[in-house]
Amino acid sequence: MGTALGLVRASHPEPAATVTTVAGLLAWGVGHRPAGIAAVVGTVLASQLAVGWSNDALDADRDATVGRTDKPVAAGALRRRTAGLAAVLAAVATPVLALTTNPVAAVWATVGLLSALLYDWPLKSTPVSVLPYAVSFGSLPAFVVLALPGAPAPPVWLVTAAACLGAGAHFANVLPDLADDARTGVRGLPHRLGAAGSRAAAAGLLLAATVTLVFGPPGPPSWAGLSAVAAAVLVPAVAGYGGRGATRAGGRPVAAFRAVMVVALIDVVLLVASGRVV
Repeated sequence: MGTALGLVRASHPEPAATVTTVAGLLAWGVGHRPAGIAAVVGTVLASQLAVGWSNDALDADRDATVGRTDKPVAAGALRRRTAGLAAVLAAVATPVLALTTNPVAAVWATVGLLSALLYDWPLKSTPVSVLPYAVSFGSLPAFVVLALPGAPAPPVWLVTAAACLGAGAHFANVLPDLADDARTGVRGLPHRLGAAGSRAAAAGLLLAATVTLVFGPPGPPSWAGLSAVAAAVLVPAVAGYGGRGATRAGGRPVAAFRAVMVVALIDVVLLVASGRVV
């Protein structure tokens, strides 16, 4: 039970659950049958688990240095080897599950996974640290749409919006860890821009994603879509980007990243409900 709980905690359960839910909603929205939705959800969940477990295994020493008690490997509650082996198994399972749809969709699922793994190492500490987030998030709707038999190519506006959302999520996710990352030598793009620049980038990219989702599809935007634009402005402002919001263990705020995930869910729900996914 201890190992199982450690694996759950090391999987980054909140973002993993949110991204998997988004993928499932999109799959339903584009017209997948139950078996197709299950294939999409299984593929995306495996990918998320692989990325989360590899992240904790690779960053264990840095996490221990800064006292990350919320990280099971760094805290000694989960062996690094166990997390690494689990990551490998989940990574192998991702394209296998994706191939139950079709080879083209499986390629996009694999691209998304490889991009995310490249963030864990070696791109996290480079000026292009935002690129894997943009590629991985952008490949998600491409995989979901192409996994549908006979589906057309995914619309550019949908892939663009997802890429903007992913890039914004990167800046928001790093905000709570800027000081700790500086102590351990991590120097990605958010660290080079600083806290103020990263906040502005996260808010701007999130708004760009929502505006693209609302105005990208053919036809006039719905009132629900315009409400989503308002939410993209208000939710991050109310969250305050973690200044007094929820925190990770050790006092690290996570309100910014949760705000991104909340707006992402709002966007997808409204998009699916309005029937404007593809």
